[in-house]
Amino acid sequence: MQGMCRDLKTEPKQPPRLGGNRAALFVYAIAGIDTMAFIATGVSLVTYFYGFMNFSITKSATTVTNFMGTAFFLSLFGAFLSDTHLSRFKTCVLFGCFEVVGYALLAVQAHFRQLRPFACKDITLSQMNQCESANKGQLAILYAGLYLVAIGTSGVKAAAPPLGADQYDEKDTKEAAKLSSYFNWLMFFLTTGALFGVTFVVWISENQGWDWSFAVCSIVVGLAILFLTMGKSLYRNNVTNGSPLTRIMQVFVVALRNRNLPLPENEHELHEIHDEEARYDTEILRKTNQFKFLDQAAIMRTHQAHGPWRLCTVTQVEETKIVVRMFPIILSTVFMNTCLAQLQTFTIQQSTTMDRIIHKFEVPGASIPAIPLLFMIILIPIYDRVFVPIARKFTGIPTGIRQLQRIGVGLVLSALSMAVAAIVEKHRKSVAIKHNMVESATPLPMSVFWLGYQYAIFGLADMFTFVGLMDFFYSESSSSMKALSTAISWSSLAIGYYISSVVVSIVNKVSGGWLANNNLNKDKLDYFYWLLAGLSVLNFGFYLLCASWYKYKNVDVNPEDDVPSNKEAKGKIEMSIV
Repeated sequence: MQGMCRDLKTEPKQPPRLGGNRAALFVYAIAGIDTMAFIATGVSLVTYFYGFMNFSITKSATTVTNFMGTAFFLSLFGAFLSDTHLSRFKTCVLFGCFEVVGYALLAVQAHFRQLRPFACKDITLSQMNQCESANKGQLAILYAGLYLVAIGTSGVKAAAPPLGADQYDEKDTKEAAKLSSYFNWLMFFLTTGALFGVTFVVWISENQGWDWSFAVCSIVVGLAILFLTMGKSLYRNNVTNGSPLTRIMQVFVVALRNRNLPLPENEHELHEIHDEEARYDTEILRKTNQFKFLDQAAIMRTHQAHGPWRLCTVTQVEETKIVVRMFPIILSTVFMNTCLAQLQTFTIQQSTTMDRIIHKFEVPGASIPAIPLLFMIILIPIYDRVFVPIARKFTGIPTGIRQLQRIGVGLVLSALSMAVAAIVEKHRKSVAIKHNMVESATPLPMSVFWLGYQYAIFGLADMFTFVGLMDFFYSESSSSMKALSTAISWSSLAIGYYISSVVVSIVNKVSGGWLANNNLNKDKLDYFYWLLAGLSVLNFGFYLLCASWYKYKNVDVNPEDDVPSNKEAKGKIEMSIV
């Protein structure tokens, strides 16, 4: 008995289990707070540039567009570092510190009068000669702060989502279901953060001052980074495995070099690592029949020195094929983000012509995006807790429906929201005509909540498509490029925003000026919305072709399995989504 007690005492303690929902909570926090600060800044920067930095309206809008687009595009750089040199955790902390410094610099400039020009909005017409442009030093401080924020938020956006997803093992059936749920709840926290941003932080900037607004953003992001570090002992951290872009380039170079060599009849003669040679975290992918010319990179030549630029594994070739297959999916989702940019821009302009009074409180124009955010906060838990379990019973898929099916539903809803927006805009113009208020700047006798219909549908579309994209890119990418693939979701958003301004210019030129007036009551915004709805339908048709052509990746748990089991697994995993 004493020996047993002694053995129990000397038995080493089991290490705490890593990953899971507890670890993901820390990621939810930093992702939500980062979004709160970024969205609050983005929706109101035009006011700051125009009213406090004395930019023109055009320059203000262009500067904001460049800032937002740069932040989304730079997520690719943050993801690259996360996959190749830094872990996702270190990337979040490092880039988060850049973001804190950027907001702090903006707060200092907004607080001290010497660091910015005398605001034109504060002077009378007789004092217009005092209105001055920002000098080079003031602009240097402004752009340094802005782009430190852009760099910082890009790294957090790139690394935080895959860091949370890493806490679930997608090869485990139970954890695979939790992984899908993770992306739903990540979207919930992103939406909640954005809601606080367009309400609470915007209120601070309008009532307490821009210095307070920027300072709050700096402080809360700093606290979020500190909170993230508190969970370090719980995280499953990714192991960097070299540049995924280099691995892709190697496949193309070697395939080109071997282009004249015949492929072996037996695919097992192609070069591949085996279980005893692979690291514990290495995925081994089964060969697929698409893009056979890339298989040339795995042909083993006799009497030739082997090296990464001379011979590639089948898994490396399949990683490259995954990226090639993903490219059309990315292209087919860009137009939805273009519609999102148009909806956000013109809906806020529409709201300024409508009745925004609610019980003697006037809703700020920059807070109008709170409408779709509220809808999404309500719908996301319903989707995750009601729809997914019911769908799972019928389909047997842990996510309820496949990611590409989910994206397709979002694209359909996006087209529907554009059609509803056209109908609402037609009604708004009819109210203006009916009350002889076409030339009037007075708000129309029409509640701003009419815009809630189009916003609600598009919020639902965003819930399906954006979350589906993040889940799809993370699940389908190889272990060496999880963050880079997830960042593609953000880059798709950036491309959509950039294209939106081009679309407006082209439509104005071709149509003869549908949107050329400064008076929405005279513009043909409803025609423009109908055009976007029609193009969205065509875009959905293109997406269906891309999705039906796509083959889901097939992870080989044991490459030495017999051929029949290979075919059986392949049939299960590679089925098309439509």
